[in-house]
Amino acid sequence: MTGFPLTRRALLASALGAGAFHLLPEAARAQQAAAEAGLRFGPAEPFDFEMLTGMARDLAAQPFVPMPVADGAILDQIDYDRHNQIRFREELALWNAPGQSPVQFFFPGTYFREPVHIYALEDGMAREVPFTLDAFDIPEGNPARGLTQTEGFAGFRVQETPGGNDWMAFLGASYWRTSGYSGQFGLSVRGLALDTAIATGPEEFPRFTRFWLEQGDDGALTTYALLESPRATGAYRIASTRADEGADQDVQAHVFLRGDVDRLGLAPLTSMYWYGKPDARFAPDWRPEVHDSDGLEIHASNGERIWRPLGNPPRTMSNSFYTPGVKGFGLMQRERDFDEYQDDGVFYEKRASAWVQPTGDWGDGSVTLIEIPTDDEIHDNIVAMWTPTDPASAGREYQFGYRLTWFEDSPVPQNAARFTATRIGAGGVPGQPRPDGVVKIVCDFDGFGFDGLERGPGVVPVVTTSRGETGGYAAYPVVGEDYWRAVFDLDFSALPEEDDSPIDLRLYIAVDGAARSETCLLQLFPSQLRRMLS
Repeated sequence: MTGFPLTRRALLASALGAGAFHLLPEAARAQQAAAEAGLRFGPAEPFDFEMLTGMARDLAAQPFVPMPVADGAILDQIDYDRHNQIRFREELALWNAPGQSPVQFFFPGTYFREPVHIYALEDGMAREVPFTLDAFDIPEGNPARGLTQTEGFAGFRVQETPGGNDWMAFLGASYWRTSGYSGQFGLSVRGLALDTAIATGPEEFPRFTRFWLEQGDDGALTTYALLESPRATGAYRIASTRADEGADQDVQAHVFLRGDVDRLGLAPLTSMYWYGKPDARFAPDWRPEVHDSDGLEIHASNGERIWRPLGNPPRTMSNSFYTPGVKGFGLMQRERDFDEYQDDGVFYEKRASAWVQPTGDWGDGSVTLIEIPTDDEIHDNIVAMWTPTDPASAGREYQFGYRLTWFEDSPVPQNAARFTATRIGAGGVPGQPRPDGVVKIVCDFDGFGFDGLERGPGVVPVVTTSRGETGGYAAYPVVGEDYWRAVFDLDFSALPEEDDSPIDLRLYIAVDGAARSETCLLQLFPSQLRRMLS
């Protein structure tokens, strides 16, 4: 897309140019401070979500035209370190006043080459904030000073107070994130995922190419975004508020497919899992655990609640959990004890959990989990998303909404015991010869609803496995603690050495034959288990 498609309202836009903007006193007052400081705005144009949806629909019927990348040779020189030297001038921030959420803009660079156009929206009228070098403090000798043709910013950041900490940022492709409940950034979300981790071709990353930003009461901010890629367009409305629990967002989206998509992902979440309790012995790092999220939680329409601990598999894995009419899903961080991370620089125990709660029936489909091997914490190697069952073919439209929360935990009240930790070690009985090819799996759970119960034959873990044999079941309250523990052995000794197909385990805790816990799903690999026992 090379130009802003205004043909359907050209006549109205011409009447509401810069000279007519004095008719909008509230917008003029809100932007006056930035204008006086040196930030200039384009002409006023009418805008609403319906117009944005029409824009996305019209674009879907046309061939994809990528935004031109100007000054490419200079952008190549603005690497990570040089990019970090550039600062947006604080006095030019939009809505730079107490009680509002000031907005600053990101400079383009090697990793953010394609321009993003940003508009300030008030009272139904939008004015573009043109890119200018004068809006940034750029050190002498930094190649960024040589930009002359770039037309847009790289993205934007939203602050708690003028000159304060950031609480939300949109930067790169269709990614955004918030500081959640604790002020600590962690995982990210995306507008759309196309063909993530499929064997037949590379993943396509749609971009938010234009943003319209609207300030609300008490620092609330609504972001309208146009999404574009070779095979999709979309109109997004993301209404963001902050509260004691964390950031809370209402997302409305209307997506149009230009081409066929093998794996369409709605409301995709992206996180990092290097290692945790089950696989810490594989990592060379000194810290006990390193991850932004430690599990995928799913609430099915039949009332079942599923917990799938994350893993760092020996190869890229894709698992789909069939959940028609899903009630919610999220990448969660359940371990909240600093001692389990020992990192006083990035504070993994403070990372928010991201929860997706559909505002309507999404129909037939699955929650898909992608896990990609990693050997460091710098890679986001986890993706969770909703995948419709019906083929995502060219010409299809998807209209969906969801509430997205960045809280410490799911906003949905607990109704069963929840698993909090999984550990794996040598099987058998301590003090006796350990059997070959047997591991012991220990799953802690919080004991919700287990008040007054004691260890006995009526409280048992119910375990099924896709491969191997299980046995030695027990469930009991941990002495001196307020949680319970379930243990069992997995014998995989009969599996051929060359066969590394995953072992899928399903576990829940039953009391007198009735389930009292969420369902825990584990995926283990014989090669990793053998390495653990060696």
